[in-house]
Amino acid sequence: MAHVSAVERRPQLIKAAIDLMARKGVAAGSTRAIAAELGVAQATVHYTFGTKEDLYRAVMDRLTEDLIAQVEQAAPEDAGFEETIAALAGALWRSVSGESTSYHLLTELSLLALRTPGLSEARQAHYRGVIDVTARLVSEAAARAGRELSRSPETVARFFLAGFDGLTIQRLYAPDETAETLGLRGLVSATTALATGQLSLADVPMG
Repeated sequence: MAHVSAVERRPQLIKAAIDLMARKGVAAGSTRAIAAELGVAQATVHYTFGTKEDLYRAVMDRLTEDLIAQVEQAAPEDAGFEETIAALAGALWRSVSGESTSYHLLTELSLLALRTPGLSEARQAHYRGVIDVTARLVSEAAARAGRELSRSPETVARFFLAGFDGLTIQRLYAPDETAETLGLRGLVSATTALATGQLSLADVPMG
């Protein structure tokens, strides 16, 4: 059998890990099972990545890159501000509700990372990347539409993503297509209103 370098083997193992865990869940993603998925020795996984956490980190990086690319491609070049937010919401929602399970896998890995010190950095980098891209797209949409934002692009991005994450959790645990559609449309409208200073904010007792 021809020798395959670690550089070549790395993307193969990442794909094998994604395929396996997308089908069977993160709990099934042992290094032995991932090696079997690709048809290589378990030692190959450890030689290429070092630890299972290193492999999981690489999987999170790949899934995050794919998600960001999908969102960036969905941003229209000639639409107004609200239309741009709606396009972003639609692109993200298709990744949640479509046949692909990569978004669900990324959610699983993110939850696992909360209790896995070796994955903490990957979790933070994932969400930081999503926030940064969303904030940039919000800023570009406002500039294109000639709209002045009443809040910082990052604040608007965090507001939008917080609502979207909530809808995602509901989709996973208590799916209701009618409620989801209403929630998604409401989120776009509320994000637009917040960004343009048209949303009246209530006082909330925090103490």
